[in-house]
Order: sequence, then C-alpha cells, then structure tokens
Amino acid sequence: MTRLLALDSSTEQLAVAVAADDVHWTRAVDGGAQASARMLPLALEGLAACGLGVPQLDAVAFGSGPGAFTGLRCACAVAQGLAFGARIPVVAVDSLMLVAEDARVALPLVDGVTLWVAMDARMDEVYAASYRHDGTRWQVIDAPALYTLDALAARWRAQAPPVVVGSAVQAFSARLPFGAALTQATVLDRAGALLRLALQRHADGATVDAAHAMPLYLRDKVALTTAERNAARATPDASRG
Repeated sequence: MTRLLALDSSTEQLAVAVAADDVHWTRAVDGGAQASARMLPLALEGLAACGLGVPQLDAVAFGSGPGAFTGLRCACAVAQGLAFGARIPVVAVDSLMLVAEDARVALPLVDGVTLWVAMDARMDEVYAASYRHDGTRWQVIDAPALYTLDALAARWRAQAPPVVVGSAVQAFSARLPFGAALTQATVLDRAGALLRLALQRHADGATVDAAHAMPLYLRDKVALTTAERNAARATPDASRG
C-alpha cells in the first residue's frame, strides 16, 4: 500500500490530500495569496489525521501546472522540501488532467471520449489540453498549451469538442464555440481528483528525485523585474514626438 501526501495550488483553490494505505484524507480550501501560509499547516493536519509523519511517506506529489505562477512555485517548493528531508521521491501531477479526473467522476462520461480541459489563464488566454480515458488511465491527446481565445476557437471550429470542462467554460461562455459540447465549469472535488492521479502515477513509477521536480510554466515571462520596469519608465515614448 502507498503512503502519500499531495499538494496543489495551481488555482485559487488550495488542495491537500493524504493517503495512508486504505485511509484517504482530503481538503480543498481558499488558497490564492494565502496558499503559501496555509499549505504546510494543512498538510501536517492531514498527516496527523492519518497517523503519519513525513518520514513515513513513500512520496510527495504536487500539482505541476499549468496554472498560477506563484501557486506552482509554492506547491513545488513545499513538496521538494518535505521530500528532501525524508529522502523520498516526488510525483508531478498534470494540473489540467486533475480537472479531467474530477469530471470523469462527476459527469456521465463514456470511456474513450475525448475531453478538453480549458482554464482561464487571464489576459484573454486559456490553458487547455485534451485527454481520453481508456477505462484505467488517462491518455494525453493534446498536451497542455497556452492558447489565445482566437486560436482555441479556431481549433474547436475545425473539430468540435464533445466535452469541455474547466473555468473557461464560464469565463468565456460567449467567446468560445462550445457548440453542443457537454460542459462543466466547476471542479467539485479537486483534492480527491489530485489524490487519485497521484496514487496512479506513483503506482506507475512516475516519480522523480526531489532535486529534479519542476513546475510546468507555459508563459515565458510572467512579470517584469523592478529594473525592467524602471528602464521602461526612463525610456522616452517615441510616439509623443
């Protein structure tokens, strides 16, 4: 049996889950700016509820993205720190596949149907990927990517998606061609989906050394440095003549 801690803060919701053999503990709470302060205490609460300490874990899993830059760094850093100390491996979980897994349980999906996950990435962009469940595991059909609304709309006009889940369903309801697709905007049990995927990946041997754990960043530049902002302000605007 597996003893595993899983963490995800790739969205505004913080999800923490613990598996202690057949005992599963899950929590999903508001995260966002509070994720870094709430993650470790919640993880320790879950471990205590399951009668575990960090040294007794077989692995630590984290939602690797795509998603919010700060949230991805937070989950990865905590997972790495705990794994280093306990000398155990890390499991990276696709944060979009997590949404697909939640929908698999919540919706009446037929195995083999292609499901698109589309998450609001701000700035009129969407993190999206498509998956297919074979009855045992998820298969990646289109790997996670960052799409403009126009690019994703063109993709879906060329081939209509049968199922679309994720926050973009609500955020861009009037701007993306959902057509007759079965849709779900809200993730109902993020922590439960995270734990199921983490356990599956661990069972498949999809682990990495803590030193090699990395979030999946799909934006090359998420913010300007202070020096870059100061340089931009100091540069004359040629358009003013």
